[in-house]
Amino acid sequence: MLTPQMIDEAALGLKGVVRPTEIIHSPFYSKMLGAPLYFKCENHQYTGSFKIRGAYNFLSKRPVEQLANGIITASGGNHGKGVASAALSLKCPCRVIMPDGTPLSKELATLQYGAAVELYGDTHEEAESYARQLAEKDNLLYVPAFDHELVMAGQGTIGLEILQELPTIESLFVPVGGGGLIAGIATAIKAVKPGVRIIGVEAAGVASASLARRNGYPKSISTRTHSFAEEVAVKKIGELTFPIIEHYVDEIITVDEESITRAIVSLMEKSNLVVEGAGAVSLAALIYGFRKVRKENTLCLLSGGNLDIHNLARVVEKGLLTEGRYLQLRLEIADIPGALAHLTHILSELKANIFQVSHDRHKSSLPLGEAEVLLDLETRGAEHIQEILMRLEDERYRPEVIS
Repeated sequence: MLTPQMIDEAALGLKGVVRPTEIIHSPFYSKMLGAPLYFKCENHQYTGSFKIRGAYNFLSKRPVEQLANGIITASGGNHGKGVASAALSLKCPCRVIMPDGTPLSKELATLQYGAAVELYGDTHEEAESYARQLAEKDNLLYVPAFDHELVMAGQGTIGLEILQELPTIESLFVPVGGGGLIAGIATAIKAVKPGVRIIGVEAAGVASASLARRNGYPKSISTRTHSFAEEVAVKKIGELTFPIIEHYVDEIITVDEESITRAIVSLMEKSNLVVEGAGAVSLAALIYGFRKVRKENTLCLLSGGNLDIHNLARVVEKGLLTEGRYLQLRLEIADIPGALAHLTHILSELKANIFQVSHDRHKSSLPLGEAEVLLDLETRGAEHIQEILMRLEDERYRPEVIS
């Protein structure tokens, strides 16, 4: 059973291995919410997330002889990187099984720590089953992602750092996937300050902790699941983490996909912080979850910053679209000199910034003498979009909103 003493021991073992990540105050979000808001920046941790804490603590407590045989795990993201980094520090062979379709950037990021990577299966569950079979067959140590006391103890060291750096904390928002992170942190904090409110946040499409709390026991989500916050998209909360969550966590709430992408973009713009989907769910719950925020010292844990570069443009576009700051239009204009210039002049008068424009006169479906124009515009919000559409209608353009 996880104890505060195990977390204290983990903190000693992690000295020099992980960095005590900073807690920063956010004047912008504090003003927005009307309450002091702080961020714990595990997105600045070595390997880009908190996962190295639990992985290293788990491995460092194992006999050297066991590590010498090699270790194995299944992961398509942060856990694999954390395990690979810990294995490199402890000088033991490491294998990571990733599902087919894992982005190349994540595979390369794990390879750079010296791990051997193999792709197998269409889902994480298939990759994990295969990894456990290999562990038994080849006498390898399997490293769990969350459901083990030593892993939870490593993640719980974040709680000790929070208490040391922000002793006046009153409420804490923590991402929830398999539950190892919040179970460890809650155990550490409640042992010292039982009055701190701890709120777990999970993606609405993969809300396994909420499902377990409703049923009273961990239960796998049976439907097909997906979330941009893939690091917390866990179909079943841990058997060992769940009782701890039930004992210590005051509330579990969910956030939708739009709120997550808006939070990512907001953090980039307002705080110059890059976070992945899972790292943004805590802030998303506060600013887009329509919760009544208490006037108390509040901290959001930004659990990771490994945002795939290929997804970055898509995330920003989605976030701007949701905020009413991005508009894609299709319309037809006369195929004569000056027609496109007239259209762009109107948009300039409306203070709409043109990201991209495409002009096509050869489309077979167009009437003779007409050309199609596709526009990507930066706008200032929903009212500005309506102003643009009304003006174009008045100018007889018949704009069609694409997105």
